[in-house]
Amino acid sequence: MRIGKVSRRTFLIGGGLTFISYVFFEVKSIAVKKYVVPVRNLPSSFNGFTILHLTDLHSKEYGSNQKRLINLINRYEFDMVAITGDLVDKDNPNINPAISLIKGMQKKPAFFVPGNHDWWTDYKIKEPLLSEGVQILENTSQKYTKGDKHIWIIGVDDPYLGKDNLDLALEGTDDSSPRLLLAHAPNIYPLAIQSKIDLVLAGHTHGGQVRIPIIGAIVVPGQGLFPKLDYGLFSSNSTTMVINGGLGESILPVRFYNRPEIVLITLEAVSE
Repeated sequence: MRIGKVSRRTFLIGGGLTFISYVFFEVKSIAVKKYVVPVRNLPSSFNGFTILHLTDLHSKEYGSNQKRLINLINRYEFDMVAITGDLVDKDNPNINPAISLIKGMQKKPAFFVPGNHDWWTDYKIKEPLLSEGVQILENTSQKYTKGDKHIWIIGVDDPYLGKDNLDLALEGTDDSSPRLLLAHAPNIYPLAIQSKIDLVLAGHTHGGQVRIPIIGAIVVPGQGLFPKLDYGLFSSNSTTMVINGGLGESILPVRFYNRPEIVLITLEAVSE
């Protein structure tokens, strides 16, 4: 009996330590997720155009001056950077991790839309980002030109806080060129489908932080239990959306079956 009790205790302790080690690994390691997205009317000069999508850093640090994260990012080739909010955290409003990241990356055109935590920290990240050459899109658009062709980079203010105005952001983007929408929260998706946006990049959900295999996220802010728009690739009609699981955590520094990630999205012309 004594041997049995010790064996069970050892099993439980060992299992607990294994689980804790796994959760710690999930929080600290960084995944690289790649998508290829077909886009109609994509100019040939943009075929193969690759976007580095970053989101939800939440002031998290990956080594001194973000060295570990920067070294990972700079291994890859990309043409543009899209940052979809929550670079800082309301409980840790330190802007230095975000600015260190921006300074250390390859110098590519970078676009940013704010998230709820950016606003909850009085949007102090805005001016430092502008100083680093990051273009901030708040219900507006920017023409991205290569040669004599272009795509539209559109950004809305945070949909989670109800600050988004997609109609305003889309003004002047009514030619046949592809439209890429940056939004912090994915609940912009139904409006994006109605507006025939080609590609939406979003964050906010952290992939739920804790995910159950096959089922997905348990809970996401603004969507409740077992949300539909939690993580990954979604497609409806001509609109594709990528929800990035993000680099940081909110409330609790816990992840399960859901590593922090950077995302690389390559645009691919659709053969007519």
